[in-house]
Amino acid sequence: MRAEKAGLRIFKRFLMAFSQLFVRSFIALVGMGLFLAGPARAADLSDDSASILAGNCVNCHGPSGRSLSAIPTIRGVNEEQLRVRLMAFREGRDAGVTVMTRLMKGYDADQIAALAKWFAKDRAP
Repeated sequence: MRAEKAGLRIFKRFLMAFSQLFVRSFIALVGMGLFLAGPARAADLSDDSASILAGNCVNCHGPSGRSLSAIPTIRGVNEEQLRVRLMAFREGRDAGVTVMTRLMKGYDADQIAALAKWFAKDRAP
């Protein structure tokens, strides 16, 4: 009976490790596919594509970029001002913010321009 429980416990651990490895590999492959597809230019990005890029932003800045906390609202901010600020984060010129400099490094200039354009629209997506 003990051997069966020990075997079951080991099998469960194996399944958990295998599933985590599978998920990580899948995410990496999807990410690589997006990377190999090439960067999208701001003019080429639809509102739907920009809203997908904005997924990281709304985690902190609230639904549609309208903050529900002390973090600034970014929906409705002037497009050029927002683009300049996001680029400053990306280039490390605005060191007073904790996570934004790291997050913006994941976007190229065209994607940042698309995000600024999307958030500048003063409407819910």
